[in-house]
Amino acid sequence: MNVPKKNPEAAADERETPAARWERIRKKLRAELGEETYMSWFASLQLVDCDGRLSRLSVPTRFLKSWIEEHHFQRLKDHWQTELPGIEKVELVVRTAVMRSQVAGEKAEGVAIANPEADRFGKRGILRATGNVRADGPGGSPLDPRMTFTTFIVGKQNGLAHAAAKQIVEAGTNANGTPRFNPLYVHASVGLGKTHLLQAIAHAYDAQGKRAVYLTAEKFMYGFVAALKNQSAIAFKEALRGIDALIIDDLQFLQGRAVQQEFCHTLNALTDAGRQVVVAADRPPVELENLEDRVRSRLGGGLTVEVGPMDEELRLNILMARAALLKAEDARFDVPMPVLAHIASQVTQSGRDLEAAVTRLLHHSQFYKKAVTTELADEVIRDLVRPTDPRRIRVEDILRVVSKHYGVTRADLLSSRRTANVVRPRQIAMYLAKVLTLRSLPEIGRRFGGRDHTTVLHAVRKIEGLVQGDKALAEEIEVLKRMLME
Repeated sequence: MNVPKKNPEAAADERETPAARWERIRKKLRAELGEETYMSWFASLQLVDCDGRLSRLSVPTRFLKSWIEEHHFQRLKDHWQTELPGIEKVELVVRTAVMRSQVAGEKAEGVAIANPEADRFGKRGILRATGNVRADGPGGSPLDPRMTFTTFIVGKQNGLAHAAAKQIVEAGTNANGTPRFNPLYVHASVGLGKTHLLQAIAHAYDAQGKRAVYLTAEKFMYGFVAALKNQSAIAFKEALRGIDALIIDDLQFLQGRAVQQEFCHTLNALTDAGRQVVVAADRPPVELENLEDRVRSRLGGGLTVEVGPMDEELRLNILMARAALLKAEDARFDVPMPVLAHIASQVTQSGRDLEAAVTRLLHHSQFYKKAVTTELADEVIRDLVRPTDPRRIRVEDILRVVSKHYGVTRADLLSSRRTANVVRPRQIAMYLAKVLTLRSLPEIGRRFGGRDHTTVLHAVRKIEGLVQGDKALAEEIEVLKRMLME
C-alpha cells in the first residue's frame, strides 16, 4: 500500500508555533489599522494559549476587552481562521483574571503573575506614594527620571504646550492667586511628547516640594473602583483633593459613569480650591465621545493646546540630543550629521521611534564593529519607516467645511430641521464622517445631535447611491474631500 508523502511545506506549517502565527496577525493588524489605532488599542493584547480550536488572548482592562469585542472582534477571528482554519473560537480575557487562574494552577503562557496595580494602591485602594512622589502625600504612577523640562526638545509644533506647562510650574497665577490655565488640556497623537511634558510638570512640582500626583486614566479608574470595593472611597477622594496638582494622562481611556462622575467632582473641587489640573489625551475634549457632556465642558473651560506632528527640524534636534546622550555614555559612538539628517527624513511618526533608531545604531555598530553610515541606518530603521499618514480629519472639521460650503450653520447640521437646504448637507457631512474618519456609526450619530446609528447609515447609503448617477454631486464631494485634506 502506497502512503502518500506529506508536503514538506505543509508539515512545516503545522509545526509553526501559535506565537509565530500571532506575531503575523499583529503585523497585519498594524498594517490594516494604522500605527495610531494599533498602539492605542492592540499593543497590549497578548496571546495566552492556542490549542488549534480555541485561541485565548488577554488585555489589561475590561474597557479594552469590551472595546475590541465591539469594534474589531470579527477582524481578529478572521485573521486567526486564516492562520489556523481549525480555529472555532477566539476568546478575550482580562489579564488579572488570567493571573488568578495561573495561581490556581492553570497554564497562562506569557502573562505576568505580579499585580503592580494592587501593590501601588494597597489593599484598601488608597493612593500611596511611589517613585519620585513625596511620602507625605498621595502617590501615583511612577515617573521616568529622564522626562524633565531639561530633556524636552522644543519646536514650533510643541512650543505653545511647553510654554503653558512652564508657566504652570513657575507660579503662573492670576492676581487673585489662582492658576492662570486651569485645567491645562494637552492633546496630540501617539509619540509626540504628551507624556514627557506631563511628567516634566510632575518632576518640577516635586522639586519645589509641592504635592503633585501623576496618574494615567486607567490607574485613576483602578484606584477609585478598588476604593469603592473596599469601602474607602471617602479616603480616596480626600487623598486626591489634598494635593497641589493632579496630572492625568491618556484621558481617552476613562470609562464608566461612576468613575467619570468622581473625576468630574475631583476636577471641580481642585479647580475651585485653586489647585492645578493638567490633562492629556489623543484628541480635544469635544471629540471624546465616551465622556459625559459636563466632563467635556469642564475640560474645555481651561486652556486647550495641541502638539502637532513633528517637522524635520524638530526630528533632527531630537536625534542630535539622543546621540549626544549616548556619546556621553560611550565616547566611541559617533553619528555623522548626514546620517542623523537621513534618519530625520525617513522616521517621521514618533519621537519614540527616533530615540529607538539611535539606540539601535549604537548596538549594531558595537556588535558588528561597523562604522555608523547611512547604509547601516537604513538597515536598523527599516521597520520604523512608515508611509506618511494622511492628515487626521475630525468630525468638527467636516462640520465646519460643509456648513461653510453650503451656507448653513453648524447648529443647522446638528438640529432636527428637515428642510431640503439642511437635510442634504447633513447627509453629505455624515457620509464624509464615515469615509474619512475612524468613527463608528453610533459615534457619528452622537456627534450629529445625538442621532441613532441607523440615521447615519441611511444618510451614507443615500449619498453613495446618489453619487453613482449624479456626476455633479460626485465632483462636489471630491472638492469637499480635497478641502478637508488641505
